[in-house]
Amino acid sequence: MDPKRLSSSSQQQVMLRKKRTKREWRPLEDRSCTDLPWFLLFTVFCVGMGSICGFTIVTGGAARLVFGYDSYGNTCGQRNELIEGVRLSGLDHTDRKFVFFLDPCNIDIVQRKIKSVALCVSLCPAEELQTYQDLKRFAMVNGSELCSYELAAHKYPGLPERIDKCPKLPVPPSKPLPVFNRCTPVDVSCYAKFAEAVVTFVGDSSVLHRLIAGVAASKEIIIGLCVLALALSMILMVIIRYISAVLVWILTSLVVLGSLAGTGVLWWLYIDHRLYGNDTSPKLPKEAKEEMKAELSADSGQALLVYAVSASVFTIILLLLMLFMRKRVALTIALFHVAGKVFIHLPLLTLQPFVTFLALLLFWIYWILVLLFLGTSGNPEQNEETGLTEFRLTGPLQYLTWYHAVGLVWISEFILACQQMTVAGAVVTYYFTRDKNRLPVTPILSSVLRLVRYHLGTVAKGSFIITLVKIPRLILMYIHNQLKGRENVCARLLLKTCICCLWCLEKCLNYLNQNAYAATAINSTSFCTSARDAFVILVENALRVATINAIGDFVLFLAKILIMTSTAFAGVLLLNYQRDYTEWLLPLIIVCLFSFLVAHCFLSIFEIVVDVLFLCFAIDTKYNDGTPGKEFFMDKALMEFVESSRRLGRAAERGRSRVKEAVSEGAEMKPMKYVHLRATAPKPSQILTLRGVELQVGKKLIG
Repeated sequence: MDPKRLSSSSQQQVMLRKKRTKREWRPLEDRSCTDLPWFLLFTVFCVGMGSICGFTIVTGGAARLVFGYDSYGNTCGQRNELIEGVRLSGLDHTDRKFVFFLDPCNIDIVQRKIKSVALCVSLCPAEELQTYQDLKRFAMVNGSELCSYELAAHKYPGLPERIDKCPKLPVPPSKPLPVFNRCTPVDVSCYAKFAEAVVTFVGDSSVLHRLIAGVAASKEIIIGLCVLALALSMILMVIIRYISAVLVWILTSLVVLGSLAGTGVLWWLYIDHRLYGNDTSPKLPKEAKEEMKAELSADSGQALLVYAVSASVFTIILLLLMLFMRKRVALTIALFHVAGKVFIHLPLLTLQPFVTFLALLLFWIYWILVLLFLGTSGNPEQNEETGLTEFRLTGPLQYLTWYHAVGLVWISEFILACQQMTVAGAVVTYYFTRDKNRLPVTPILSSVLRLVRYHLGTVAKGSFIITLVKIPRLILMYIHNQLKGRENVCARLLLKTCICCLWCLEKCLNYLNQNAYAATAINSTSFCTSARDAFVILVENALRVATINAIGDFVLFLAKILIMTSTAFAGVLLLNYQRDYTEWLLPLIIVCLFSFLVAHCFLSIFEIVVDVLFLCFAIDTKYNDGTPGKEFFMDKALMEFVESSRRLGRAAERGRSRVKEAVSEGAEMKPMKYVHLRATAPKPSQILTLRGVELQVGKKLIG
């Protein structure tokens, strides 16, 4: 084959490879579907989740949960088929629509369920029944038999089986639940033991009663304080750009000063201990006292020395980090400033936490319902201990629960990833639009449409990677809890180490996924390609990434604490003003938890915006330099940061050039002295070159 043709074809391949690897880092108009196989896989998985729900409905698990079933496998409110080997099964309960427990207070604390015979009845007793004669009268008047099916109602008082097959006397008044048709006692005092098992910190039912009464009495104030936390979070997202500079420098100064002060105090204590000691030993014989004092002094001095040296090392490292990162702190402030502008131009970003929370809430409700359906599905089996009929999944069907559990993690992560991709797409559109007045009418909706049309496969792949890390961590945590108190020290340490490593890996992958979604929003590339491109950009700006994550996350954490404490302070004032409330500790705790959760949801959106802005800024500064044809896309605040960095760079360059000139001048003076000494005996036609000027030296001496 012709070598010229081979060389030309290889050159063409190199050119094509260069063209393929060269990226246009800006939102593309011509987009294509990314990670389509993963979208199909996720679709098949969701169909499987829906099939589990359909299986529970077809096999009667859903009906048994909603309508209830008795201890013999009969579903209340309908005609039933005979179950082989189970007595009293296959009864017609069309007129018996409610589940009645003979002993509703017989609760299994471990399994969190009622261990009592259940019957289908036509009416729940609204009044207390104290004798078997009352049971007979209730059955004859209302047609609702509260004893076992094989006992005749008119014979209740005289049957010897009434003790085991009739309800425990006295029968408390009860009423049916609105949806699930269970007769529930009006007075829930019999559930106090169950409540104490669930809420372990409550030891007295009166305390629980007062706490619940306090929550019920102050429900209006709780709702008002939750709305206040919501308003404070939304306001802080807008105004944080005005206070970020002061807040960042104050926090940095406090951390440095605190570290220096702590180190100084430790060294002062160590020197004071070495010079004067501390006589705190008890009254003992003189020799024993001196020996004990010497041992205690040595141990205390060594401990103080270790503390002081450790604090000194930490302080030195902190000062070095601050020295190297002081210029990058300004970038964090500029990014916070631009992020505040993003929320002004894209106000619909503030609705993202609501949408995400609503989607997660609906999915979790669906998931819990299907899980309960699975608990009442399967084949009927008699419990050997109680003799009651229970429905259990056997054989391959028992893996449906595991499939359902994986779906909880994957789909939850998928919903969170959709939020990240939506926010990233909107921020990318904002950043790479030079004229902010020409932004799309609804960048958020445009980002959602691009996600649904092109990038659901990328989101499915990224969320699946997180699922692969999270599920083993959850399994290890479950094993650790189950083996608590029974495993040895090595096993416990190994489990905790594995859990910690998986948690760290999950956090790193979450951060990389978020930047990969931003790269996909810019380049419309697949997940792996976007993750690689984003990783390269982050590695090239490693110090900047560390500064933004350290200082930015700390500032946002303090902002969450600020919202929580402000809401708690308002709650103390309002609850203390209402002197009728005897117990308002639990309402205050509820308000604090909710306010921190709300602040975390909103400020996590702010954090995503800052991270996406930084990636866009790093790309902008890498591929553009401000010259014609390569103009920057960045905001004015970021432009000022770049200009100040360039001025500092030019000043440093001038300083280095002056040092080089001074060194070169000193080196050039040495040949002049050498020439002057040798001028007493010059050689004919010798040529000397000094600073680019040629001097002709003849036979005569030239001074």
